[in-house]
Amino acid sequence: MKTFEDLRHEYHQNICTQLLGYKNNVLNIADRSSKRSQELAEGVLRTMSYSACPAPPSGQGAGALFENLTRNYLQQSLSLLAHIRPGKWSYTVSEISAFDQYEHLKDLATVLKLQPQLQAALGDYIIKPDIVIARIPLTDEEINTPKLILKGDCATLTALRQANNPQAKPILHASISCKWTIRSDRSQNARTEGLNLIRNRKGHTPHIAIVTAEPLPSRIASIALGTGDVDYVYHMALYELQKAVEEIDDESLSDIFTLLVQGKRLRDISDLPFDLAI
Repeated sequence: MKTFEDLRHEYHQNICTQLLGYKNNVLNIADRSSKRSQELAEGVLRTMSYSACPAPPSGQGAGALFENLTRNYLQQSLSLLAHIRPGKWSYTVSEISAFDQYEHLKDLATVLKLQPQLQAALGDYIIKPDIVIARIPLTDEEINTPKLILKGDCATLTALRQANNPQAKPILHASISCKWTIRSDRSQNARTEGLNLIRNRKGHTPHIAIVTAEPLPSRIASIALGTGDVDYVYHMALYELQKAVEEIDDESLSDIFTLLVQGKRLRDISDLPFDLAI
């Protein structure tokens, strides 16, 4: 059986083989206007010990591929934790109105389409995260295996029990936003989406996370610092980035990186499956 270390190495190998490469002699996670960004990106690639992709995708293609590789990694990783967090799970890309806690938003969206002036005032409530992990409601047979623990006269409203609603929707367990790089204010959309998930739910709050490959700690800090709208930011290669920061030996760079990690705002991609098992 594969270990978490195996899956992490495969994740990095897939990223290097298919995604991380040079564009005009600069790695495509680096900012060509920042020497520090380029040095850090080079350090991350060097420590991962895989060759760069010879023909990396551009723009939205890179972002979509990063989402797919990250989703595959999480699906495989969480399967190793089935004994810790059992259940039937789905890994998709869906609007949040497809899930139990947010199904009411579909009706709201319909009303807003008919009333443009309200939509202008209230905004768009329908969020489509990059990766969603949902739990499938259980049948009574599944609940009562291996022994009878539930009959029909209690627990009649919970969404986890399929018998309460034959048309029951999956329960949103996690919403994960993937940011290949952090280059503009658009990256702040992930925090806004997280806040909307918290405010507009009917039920428990899902895990809300951001995964990024951005090499510059100050850019990561722009979406990681502060609390309330996302659980954590996860770096696709935190240990490799840490080594790159140490090699550069820049005090301000090191201070920001240390603040993010010790301040419990930045973690490695390998931490994410365990946090999702909570």
